[in-house]
Amino acid sequence: MARRTLRKEALTVPNLLTLGRIALIPVFLVFLCRDTPLASFIAACLFLLAGLTDVIDGFVARRWQLVTILGKFLDPIADKLLVMAALVMLQSLGRVPAWVVIIILARELIITALRTLAMSEGVVISAGQGGKWKTGIQIIGLIALIIHYPYLVDFLVTEVTLDFNRVGLWLIYISLIPMVWSAAQYFWGFWLAVEEKEAAAASEED
Repeated sequence: MARRTLRKEALTVPNLLTLGRIALIPVFLVFLCRDTPLASFIAACLFLLAGLTDVIDGFVARRWQLVTILGKFLDPIADKLLVMAALVMLQSLGRVPAWVVIIILARELIITALRTLAMSEGVVISAGQGGKWKTGIQIIGLIALIIHYPYLVDFLVTEVTLDFNRVGLWLIYISLIPMVWSAAQYFWGFWLAVEEKEAAAASEED
């Protein structure tokens, strides 16, 4: 029965989009590792497409009431796999410093472990605004790093040669500020929730 249920969940539109996003990662990496202007541009388009499927599957799941246990498990994993794969490959191509990749990946692992611990304690930690800012800035920065090469951009008033790698690096550096802030919010929220839970348990015993 459980297998049949999971199979049905996997065939829902949101979960098919999530699985498609995961399947897109190797294709994205193939183009990115070629390290040419055209291949990098295609890789950026694939990364953007994967990001759009994330928005669409969430909207469809809520709109059609197709939120499933499998979806709750797969969706964050797909997002993290995409970002981690992009960061590791970009570092190997020399487009982003190793220390930045280490900080970002360490933060994701720590927050994931904290969420798991919170769930085991029956504690719910709501996502803060800092995490949303971090994600938005980081995604735009990653797309710029993937494009990498300088292009002549027409801003209507004037044309400017834009160094996408430099723009991407600065955006990634800026994203570290809300990233650290949101991590601190998670720890503080976890601390307060655990304190509140322990206080409630103590009052029941009294």
